[in-house]
Amino acid sequence: MTGPGEAALYRLLAWLSPAYPVGAYTYSHGLETAVEDGAVRDRAGLVAYVAAVLGQGAGAVDGPLLAAAHRAATAGDDAALDAVAELAAAWRGTAETALETMAQGTAFVAVTAAAWPEPHFAALAARHPRRLAHPVAFGAAAAWQGVALRPALFGWLAAFAANLVSAGVRLVPLGQTDGQAATAALLPAVQGATETALLAGPDDLGTAAPVLDLFSMRHETQYTRLFRS
Repeated sequence: MTGPGEAALYRLLAWLSPAYPVGAYTYSHGLETAVEDGAVRDRAGLVAYVAAVLGQGAGAVDGPLLAAAHRAATAGDDAALDAVAELAAAWRGTAETALETMAQGTAFVAVTAAAWPEPHFAALAARHPRRLAHPVAFGAAAAWQGVALRPALFGWLAAFAANLVSAGVRLVPLGQTDGQAATAALLPAVQGATETALLAGPDDLGTAAPVLDLFSMRHETQYTRLFRS
């Protein structure tokens, strides 16, 4: 028999698994252009790129959004949760990063509603059809399924980083051992992004990584592409 803590952990591990069908493997968050340009050419460059995404790029916004969604869902504040969902839908610097978060969010909503049905989550999805960013959908689902905020946030950011490392392994290319070494090296960046997100309020949201946005925008017209972003 499993206790409540194990059941919540089971849900979290399932949602973060590469097998969970959100399509994360199809996105590189501009990394494909960075590799094409020679800005990322080895393991150290990959670690630096992903750390920048976590600390100054999308991670600096998505982490606090996930935390805000979790808190609003826990409090039963639908108005606050809807405001977070609308903010997340608007807060994207490029067309491809918008596609990345909204498409994964839509996929997460569909599979989670089917495999882990929960009435509050179904109501949220109905209010925002195909318009829930991935961190918002994940944070709300975690709250309603008994997954505590810190592990949900840390796990989501870790999975985000791991997906970008996987893209880098294929693009640079790197070996699987180098990929795992990169993932290990990113632990402090994931921990830092988690702590920042837990302390951030609505007025603290923001990014400061214009080069990442430029890579993303240029990827839209890159001649040869393996990834959708």
